[in-house]
Amino acid sequence: MLRQSFLFRWSRIIGLAAVLLLVGLCGGAQAQEGVAESTAAAAAADNEMIVVLIWSIAFLASIVALVQAYFFFKAMMSADEGTERMKEIAGYVREGANAYLWQQYKVVAVFFAVIFVLLAYAAFGLKVQSGWVPFAFLTGGFFSGFAGWCGMKTATYASNRTAAGAQQSLNAGLQVAFRSGAVMGLTVVGLGLLDITLWFAVLYWLVPAITPYSLTLVQITVTMLCFGMGASSQALFARVGGGIFTKAADVGADLVGKVEQGIPEDDPRNPATIADNVGDNVGDVAGMGADLYESYCGAILATAALGVAAYSTNHLVPDEMKSNVAAQLQAMLLPMAIAGVGIFLSILGIYTVRTKEEATQKNLLAALGRGINVSTLLVAVSAIGLAYFLMPRTAGTLLYGIPGVAFSVIVGLLSGWLIGKWTEWSTSDEYAPTQRLADQALTGPATVIIGGIADGMMSVWFPVLVVCGGMVSAFGFAAGWNFADINYFALGLYGVGIAAVGMLSTLGITLATDAYGPIADNAGGNAEMSHLEPYVRERTDALDSLGNTTAATGKGFAIGSAALTALALLAAYVEEVRIGFEHWGESLVANELAGESTGFFKASEGFVVQKKADGHSRTYLAMPIDLRHPKLEQSWKALTFTSAQPAVIPAGMIEYNPADNTAVFTATNTPLVPVHEATLPAFAQFYDSSVMNPKVLVGVFFGAMSVFVFCAMTMKAVGRAAKGMVEEVRRQFRERPGIMLGTERPDYASPVAISTRAAQREMILPSILGLSLPVVTGLVLGVAGVLGLLVGTLTCGFCVAIFMANSGGAWDNAKKRIERGTHGGKGTDAHKAAVVGDTVGDPFKDTSGPSLNILIKLMMMVSVVAAGLVVRYSLVAIGVF
Repeated sequence: MLRQSFLFRWSRIIGLAAVLLLVGLCGGAQAQEGVAESTAAAAAADNEMIVVLIWSIAFLASIVALVQAYFFFKAMMSADEGTERMKEIAGYVREGANAYLWQQYKVVAVFFAVIFVLLAYAAFGLKVQSGWVPFAFLTGGFFSGFAGWCGMKTATYASNRTAAGAQQSLNAGLQVAFRSGAVMGLTVVGLGLLDITLWFAVLYWLVPAITPYSLTLVQITVTMLCFGMGASSQALFARVGGGIFTKAADVGADLVGKVEQGIPEDDPRNPATIADNVGDNVGDVAGMGADLYESYCGAILATAALGVAAYSTNHLVPDEMKSNVAAQLQAMLLPMAIAGVGIFLSILGIYTVRTKEEATQKNLLAALGRGINVSTLLVAVSAIGLAYFLMPRTAGTLLYGIPGVAFSVIVGLLSGWLIGKWTEWSTSDEYAPTQRLADQALTGPATVIIGGIADGMMSVWFPVLVVCGGMVSAFGFAAGWNFADINYFALGLYGVGIAAVGMLSTLGITLATDAYGPIADNAGGNAEMSHLEPYVRERTDALDSLGNTTAATGKGFAIGSAALTALALLAAYVEEVRIGFEHWGESLVANELAGESTGFFKASEGFVVQKKADGHSRTYLAMPIDLRHPKLEQSWKALTFTSAQPAVIPAGMIEYNPADNTAVFTATNTPLVPVHEATLPAFAQFYDSSVMNPKVLVGVFFGAMSVFVFCAMTMKAVGRAAKGMVEEVRRQFRERPGIMLGTERPDYASPVAISTRAAQREMILPSILGLSLPVVTGLVLGVAGVLGLLVGTLTCGFCVAIFMANSGGAWDNAKKRIERGTHGGKGTDAHKAAVVGDTVGDPFKDTSGPSLNILIKLMMMVSVVAAGLVVRYSLVAIGVF
């Protein structure tokens, strides 16, 4: 009680500090408006002060999150562990989970080493990307894996303590499980923001201090974005491998134990029951943690890159700002500030979660919802203050004096809340859809499966409308509803990205509700295997049933955030294409054109490099529509080039004006577009990114195909692994009859080993698909093909992921509704039919479905990292295709 009292007082201090900080920020903004900047030096000093302030807030928030997670972990460890039998069973699960994760990390380390070498070659050999990218890739993967490991370690210690808490009261069990889940949530946001702030400090302050070079803000944000590929790769391995492990064990335990032998779930006589509990931790905790770590970082970094892109020219810079660099800095820092304040407010929300004894699932949902709602509302208010302080006052984007970006954040928060509520409606047995699905079990497994598939498909429409409406609204608020003005286009996309940041700003508490589910599930297994009183299992079942709904809500939340983040990453990909052109130009001038005099050179069909007198390059895009002009077309086609030798453009073909650094085709008087000034629509025009372009359309088909191939791979993997599990469990029951009599203990280690081997083997091919397809598509079809691939993967993957997650959640809760006594309860034909439905739903909701949102983001991240390679070495770039 003293510890809880201390922590509660400490959380109030944090909340008060956050509120005072926001008041101070807003007051500082008002003071800033009243004082005119007299010199450029003063403006630079003000900019640096803002950078230091926001960086400090974000860095402090990351540390506070990790410290609070440690406090929650210590509080959980000091809770009652239960009986010796309860501790023994928890030890089996902990040992199996540790063994699996270390084996997985060994396999992943090999892949990371190979990818690191390839990225290093691309950076230092081919010169197509920054030399920092390989190292950023490693840190992203390390922190993602470490976040998952911390969550898994906590969960394996919390299961028996949750069961012991449930012996006292339902609320005691809820507190242990939920705050243990909060360790996962706070670790993810803490490590994620720590990684971001440390990389920013290195690239923004340390590099210029110790080297003669300084990076532009575009280079900093795009380089930082690349560490998301490491996080995505680790997340995919964790999600796919953990999902295969857990569902192979779950299917084997259910089919043989429940259906064939008629023994209860988590009965200690079932040889696969320990493997099943291990799987909950490595799949649903470690996997989800790595997944949302990547989403969290990806949203912040993609939005920061878009903020820099939006103010890359002076078109949108307010008159009172001296340069666009100040506007870029402030737009880049806003997502970090929102994420930092969101951490403080998530901690505050965690302390509001509590319930009364004898609560229904609706009461339990309300208790968790109260914490999320408190955090969400406070973040919405904070977003207004932060946007008012940080965002440039761009003309046409203000609403009552407040930058429209603030309302984009609120749109993201509202979208996440709506998707969560819809997922509750679609999967909780407190509501009609799942109740009707349980009724269909009366007519057998076939109708349960048909109904669950149909319900999952039907549940897709609302999240799609929410995400689409959220995208349009967030874009509109940020751009001042200037949809037709291309100058506002990047700012509108920044609004979509900041909406994703808003949705994920409360991740500290929303992920806690997700990680809570497997802990409650393991607590029920521990209670069953320890032969605790029936009322304890009733309480853990109530917590577990709630956990199924919160897990489904978490999956819906993850998929929704993936959709918004993916659109921001799609735009960030174009920014990486820009950097790829600039790297290409510098490389040509330093190598292939080293012996040439100054002038213009045709490096590819529409890419022009100017070698300047100072030995550097200036790069331009020649638009296809301009190159088809009758006065220019033939002479342009006559200039042949190769990847090793660009064509010299004759003097007089391009007229260059050094006064304003403009270049035009002399014959047509049409301008070339400088790469560093090209807008996102300009790149779309350059690559003809319309559905009438066969390269784009083929890419869309490849993206949609990859979703189904990926799902097939993971579903088949679960099926093959489950086959081995079923055979092993049957063998033990057949050869060791003393197991069913209770006179002989099952061999728990063999099923764990079977699932481990299967998961390590089966996770490789799906992961290779996600890592290789963007690169192969890019090298064959070019940038336009990659854009089509990403659009196809995003749209198809989003719908299929929601369908699978909601179908699986509904099947699981329909089964649990029957187990609580509906239609005769356990052992009836209706119960067996529901178990079959749940068995089909297990890989839906815990393997294939949640892995899809990682596939979407991984393909985006791989495309971003490989953009420079595709820009220069694709068949399109070298003139073959």
